[in-house]
Amino acid sequence: MAAIQVSLPQPGVTAMSAQDVLVVGAGVMGIGIAQVAAQAGHRVFVFDQREGAAEQACKQLAEVLTRLVNKGKITPAEADATLGRLVPAASLQDAASANLAIEAIVEKLEPKRALLRELEALLPVDALLASNTSSISITALAAGLQHPERVVGMHFFNPVPLMALVEVVSGLRTPAEVAQRIERLARAWGKVAVQARSTPGFIVNRIARPYYAEALMLLQEQAARPEVLDALLRAAGFRMGPCELMDLIGHDTNFAVTQSVFEANFFDRRFTPSLVQRELVEGGLLGRKSGRGFYAYPEGAPVVAAPKQPPPDGGKGVTIHGTGAVAQTLLVAARMALNGPEPATSPESDWIGIAIGSRQLRLTDGRPAWQVARDTGVADIAVFDELPGQPGGALAYAQTGSPAWRAEAPSWLQAFGWHPHEVADAPGLVVARTLAMLVNEAADAVHQGVCSPSGADAAMKLGVNYPAGPFEWLERLGPQRIVSVLEALDQCYRGERYRVSPLLQRA
Repeated sequence: MAAIQVSLPQPGVTAMSAQDVLVVGAGVMGIGIAQVAAQAGHRVFVFDQREGAAEQACKQLAEVLTRLVNKGKITPAEADATLGRLVPAASLQDAASANLAIEAIVEKLEPKRALLRELEALLPVDALLASNTSSISITALAAGLQHPERVVGMHFFNPVPLMALVEVVSGLRTPAEVAQRIERLARAWGKVAVQARSTPGFIVNRIARPYYAEALMLLQEQAARPEVLDALLRAAGFRMGPCELMDLIGHDTNFAVTQSVFEANFFDRRFTPSLVQRELVEGGLLGRKSGRGFYAYPEGAPVVAAPKQPPPDGGKGVTIHGTGAVAQTLLVAARMALNGPEPATSPESDWIGIAIGSRQLRLTDGRPAWQVARDTGVADIAVFDELPGQPGGALAYAQTGSPAWRAEAPSWLQAFGWHPHEVADAPGLVVARTLAMLVNEAADAVHQGVCSPSGADAAMKLGVNYPAGPFEWLERLGPQRIVSVLEALDQCYRGERYRVSPLLQRA
């Protein structure tokens, strides 16, 4: 639904860049926002209802700036100028000149609404009211105001001075011109701004849900240990695996966000919270903050190495099946690894992988190995996961396979330069199902008008440091492969969770 268009007094971009800014809330997020605005040249009022909190936050920021000077990141003059623009406010009335207010208070609807009503009555008529909320509806926040068209989301990411992304979130009453002004301002502050429509989770917190949810599902099914899941997804290019990342965020926080998105989407089963995570929360195993979550701290996640395998016995009868990047990579690797005749190729095959005589090592198409064995009549079947970038990858076997094949299959992948980790025979394995679900959620967000494909890619790379954006993965893997994995997951589990986005169906 398009935003309702209204007329609103509007200073020019240059004028707005010189306006006073009010930041309400002197916590980590609030003082980070204040630092960015002050470094960009604004006079910034910092207010917090806790007595002395604003002054203390500004003192702590002075220490941060001193460290930046010592590291050569900024000059002493820049640090002094930034501090000179910060004004701890004893009351909101002290900041009545501000033309932009950004609230960063407790993540609850009613306190935020009450604050916005107070700010509306206090600030100039052309002042914009921005919320740093990560999950609350901008439409709901603006409800009840005399001028709801003044309210916009300005969702920063922690730590604010270092994280480049800002989600500019439009509620139902937010005019396009207001969102555009905030986007230009965020860019002037050195941020990458992406436009989002106010729906549960906005862009990042919505699209990121499968990264945690698929790992938790695999843990619930005892498909792999947390350290193996983390190792596999780090090998795929993610900076942190899902289990160690949930430990860092805090399971109470992560579980609460999942519950919020689940409830706000009228209990859509795609966002169902995990029993595994609920038990951690109930047991007080919250992650780093409590000293234990999936892992004990300060040690953290143990390093897991795939077991070394003996080289495969000869290279006779090796055929590389299928086409595309993975098939080509396997062919090049086979040429380098095998001392013998040129591997045969079968580009017309409808599967990708390696055949060694009658035995098959297949790139997962989403089906578990047992199903592939049933469908093809080949007993010695193993399926392997996506193998992007670095060595790694999950490997699973059909129960029909012989002990000799279970010993031999990983030797072939290791001979080709990868180090597979054996996991249970779960549909889509680990990386393939995770990427497919991230792409699917992003496709639904675009289909529903929440963001653009480029916005989704920028948000996920900058907001949560993904190695690629979901639409970049879609282009790399192809819609047919993504849909194949999703349909195999849906066939196994049945229900709403793995339904294919209409946008992907059209692709």
